[in-house]
Amino acid sequence: MAAARKRRVSAARRRRQQRFKIGAIAGGVGVVVLVAFWNVIWPYLVGALVLGGVTAGGWWFWHTDRFIRSGDRQWRHDEAVKAGHRTLAEVDSMTGTEFEDFVVDLCRRDGCTDVRRVGGSHDNGADVLGVLPDGRSMVIQCKRYTPKSKIPSREVRDVLGARVHFKADVAIFVATTYFSGPAEKFATENDILAVHRDHLGLWNNGASLLSLGTVNGMGQGDRRHRERWKETYE
Repeated sequence: MAAARKRRVSAARRRRQQRFKIGAIAGGVGVVVLVAFWNVIWPYLVGALVLGGVTAGGWWFWHTDRFIRSGDRQWRHDEAVKAGHRTLAEVDSMTGTEFEDFVVDLCRRDGCTDVRRVGGSHDNGADVLGVLPDGRSMVIQCKRYTPKSKIPSREVRDVLGARVHFKADVAIFVATTYFSGPAEKFATENDILAVHRDHLGLWNNGASLLSLGTVNGMGQGDRRHRERWKETYE
């Protein structure tokens, strides 16, 4: 067995030597060809090097740009969170209490005073109370529903009752979804500010609460609203 093992080792050594010789010969031939045809080869060689450098540089700039943009987006997001802004997707993931606190923060941002959350099992139809910048008292009902839900008329009637109960000047209904047709009609006929999902996005992005009153009852996205908007403003 020792003799067989020695033969295998010897054969492996010969194969390594043969590969080394072939590599050396190929390298030598390559050098000879390179020297002999240098005038023809060097432009292609330089071109390949330049192309490689440009490709590597382009990849580096692309990677750096993505890194900077990603960092910028994260910074803007963090600053928006500090300023009280949230995306509507983030709002959708809030609990009811968190959404009420979110509305309180937006009211305070707009200069409302004495703003406080009063929601609970015996809230008499009110989730938030406060005073608008123009001095009028307000009562707010907040509903964090899924975007595909519809606010029914009976819930809008509750905030009307809350306005009477708290002797408030303005009743506001803030929802993460849209109002049914009858609910929206009831709101506009009874001077209730109905802040649906689209208007909530405007409010969150910097529009003031008072400015939403100018588009109350509009903009829920269906054909009827678009036609009414066109008739009113064009």
